[in-house]
Amino acid sequence: MKYLDHLEEWIITLLMAGATLIIFVSVVHRYAAGFNIPVVQDWLLSLNFTWAQELTIIMFVWMAKFGAAYGVRTGIHVGVDVLINQFDHKLRAKFIIFGLLAGVLFTGIVAVLGSYFVWENGAHHAFLALTGRPFDDIPEGPTTPDLEWPTWMVYSAIPLGTGLMCFRFLQVLFIYLKTGELPHHDHGHVDGLEDEMPPVDTNVYALNDNLHPSDRTHPVDGEVRHHQNKDDQIK
Repeated sequence: MKYLDHLEEWIITLLMAGATLIIFVSVVHRYAAGFNIPVVQDWLLSLNFTWAQELTIIMFVWMAKFGAAYGVRTGIHVGVDVLINQFDHKLRAKFIIFGLLAGVLFTGIVAVLGSYFVWENGAHHAFLALTGRPFDDIPEGPTTPDLEWPTWMVYSAIPLGTGLMCFRFLQVLFIYLKTGELPHHDHGHVDGLEDEMPPVDTNVYALNDNLHPSDRTHPVDGEVRHHQNKDDQIK
């Protein structure tokens, strides 16, 4: 199961990087094609980037669906638990389990209905074509305007993303029943940055820097100790 621990991050990272690159290239192409440079302008005008906007929209939709699953796994979804936290431990645990089961039920229903929609929207026809079986009266399904991709491929984000979200709810529920702990995300923490701990004898309220006005006739605590040490050395 370890290969699933960071599945959402990999998918979101790839989609975000790809969308950023496509938007950047599209904008540069739009402005560069306006310069009257022989040969270069003709070559740039021959490139077609009308599909860029549609593709980035699709990529952001997929990011949102898998981002929702990431939110369940890491506990970053907004929840109002002021009332529940006032209950005793046993009653609070029952409400938490009920909420997780409700999440499993809702996302499971959406994943099933989304799968049925994708299947009827052209995935059935694509499966028959892939296996070499007759189509009969099964429709091929619509395509996107610019890329002309089958829309069932785009809509697959619904069953895949929501299905993964349902799995994350089950995962969180299992961990809670086993350990009694829920995933918690520290919004003040930035990955890759270590928290800098001040020295033990540092007075964090002294404001003894050049960024804060202070009365220099009354030295702060750190300066008092410094002068005392100098006096001891002279003696």
